[in-house]
Amino acid sequence: MADQYVHQLSPATLFDAAAELAAGDATSTSLCRQLLARHEATDNILNGYRQLESDAILEQAAAADARRSDGKPIGPYDGLPIAIKDNIAVNGQPCGCASRILEGYTAPYDATVVTRLKAAGMICAGRTNMDEFAMGSSTENSAYGHSCNPWNTECVPGGSSGGSAVAVASGQAFAALGSDTGGSIRQPASFCGIVGLKPTYGLVPRYGLVAYASSLDQIGPLTSDVRDAALVLDIIGGYDPMDSTSIPDTRTGFIDALDKGIEGLRIGVPKEYFDVDGLHPEVRQASEAAIRAFSDAGCEVVDVSLPSLRYGVAVYYVIATAEASSNLARYDGIRYGARYPDTDLMSTYFMTREKGFGKEVKRRIILGTYVLSSGYYDAYYLRAQKIRTLVRRDFAEAFKSCDVIIGPTSPTTAFRHGEISDPLQMYLTDIYTVPANLAGNCGISIPYGTDSSGLPIGVQLMGDSLCENNILRAGHWLMESGKS
Repeated sequence: MADQYVHQLSPATLFDAAAELAAGDATSTSLCRQLLARHEATDNILNGYRQLESDAILEQAAAADARRSDGKPIGPYDGLPIAIKDNIAVNGQPCGCASRILEGYTAPYDATVVTRLKAAGMICAGRTNMDEFAMGSSTENSAYGHSCNPWNTECVPGGSSGGSAVAVASGQAFAALGSDTGGSIRQPASFCGIVGLKPTYGLVPRYGLVAYASSLDQIGPLTSDVRDAALVLDIIGGYDPMDSTSIPDTRTGFIDALDKGIEGLRIGVPKEYFDVDGLHPEVRQASEAAIRAFSDAGCEVVDVSLPSLRYGVAVYYVIATAEASSNLARYDGIRYGARYPDTDLMSTYFMTREKGFGKEVKRRIILGTYVLSSGYYDAYYLRAQKIRTLVRRDFAEAFKSCDVIIGPTSPTTAFRHGEISDPLQMYLTDIYTVPANLAGNCGISIPYGTDSSGLPIGVQLMGDSLCENNILRAGHWLMESGKS
């Protein structure tokens, strides 16, 4: 029987790998071979990747080594590999969103984030597993089998970016890209004991990201530490004219903020985050320990209130499913992807969507179509948008008195495969993460201890829009303090 515990206690970082390259202690080829060997040893257990082409990766690594040996001007991260979630387009690679309906589809262009990674010389290495069309919180909804948590393979890695989290936590990748619509970066990062960053909406271009819910989706990094998260954000962030939601006034230099420490930061504690039914006592204790650590370090800890939190999950699942119903209407079996032919056009539509989409995707399309339908639009979708405005106002008011809001990332640690069969119960695992998506704010999950079963616990830090520097500073300090 395979070893139940296959995580890396100290996964290698992009920052350290870059230092080895600069010192001549490693080559891009040797680093890639190291990760590929780890993949060979563990991914048959974990199923973190949908696809990984070793020959193509090593070919790109050899080209990077040649550039370095020829003395050509290159960036510090040239030749380093990064894994990509299966809903982000990489030219010439499959982009299947872990769905049968996109079988055989190959992306004809690069997403903007991929263009920027390649411009930095980085190698886009592999397609990571995910919940189908990013709809799920456990990576159990993939059409190609569920992924397993490297800390305990009987448990889920979280979702929907579970494969990306697995790749980093198991040492199969230095870093990975994921997407976060309601917590899909932060929650798997929490379950797998790594760092997951959801940037401000509009800071990172969405061009080339397969849309789930367009007003909520955001690309971000999953990494071993906060320094790597800031490093990747510096590369992929910034204005993009190809994305109509991209913020023109964006900033970089996030990695420079880490050395500023936490002096002067005000830490907000929302009472609503600790009054939730189902909050596991050990998760509560970890968050409270983090709050004490900030207080002991001289930060001002203040009480704040987010009264609209109790509506967050309901509002999210109205808005997200409504947008999903619209976005997924394009998958009809005619233009691209799988087609299940029948006797006539309408039958082909029906058969393709019936066989191509999984159960959870169908559930959300039906729910979204319902809330947008005549007679129900005002009662559900319009009302949800009004409450979303209240959520934004709550955060705006809270950030008048604090710089960072702290709380749990998830109410529990990783649960076992099949343990949650009720969709509503599964949706409630997002209770702490969806508010930041509704408001468009930034958030980060920091690993902070383990529970009595040895599973990681994540603490979430949230900042106001375009205040990534605050949560990165705080997260870097918190993670480093937790090691001492």
